[in-house]
Amino acid sequence: MKKQAGFTLIELIMVIVILGVLSAFALPRFADLGGEARTAAIQGAFGAVKSSANIAHAQWLADGGNATSVVLEGETIDLVNGYPQAIDITAATTTGGILEASQITAQDYTIDATNAAATAAGVIRIRATGATTPAQCQVEYDAADANAAPVITITVTGC
Repeated sequence: MKKQAGFTLIELIMVIVILGVLSAFALPRFADLGGEARTAAIQGAFGAVKSSANIAHAQWLADGGNATSVVLEGETIDLVNGYPQAIDITAATTTGGILEASQITAQDYTIDATNAAATAAGVIRIRATGATTPAQCQVEYDAADANAAPVITITVTGC
């Protein structure tokens, strides 16, 4: 009698069933990681904005606490009440506000500068590009009032 080599039909069906069950559990884990990536990007922007505002303020204090700007990594950062201004990216100039201090660009994020200003009333929003609800996936920098730190908030419910 001749010995046959290979797999039986039942063995092949079992392998297909096992692969189907594994893919049913594994596929949803990898289906859409874009939301998690946008959340991580906004959390990174939040950390950059918060730390750069504090670094600029520390430099302002070290310089005597009277200047209207500080120099960080060769870039002049304009200040209001000792913290970076909430102004839009200043192209082709040597000065800037919180976006330049934290090295955030419009290539990486969507910048909402509708309420941006060089005063304590300035507000700038940094939003994740491609977010489901952009207003719910953002960092908001509200410039510093007199004798107060800027208000920096993060929202990640719509990423």
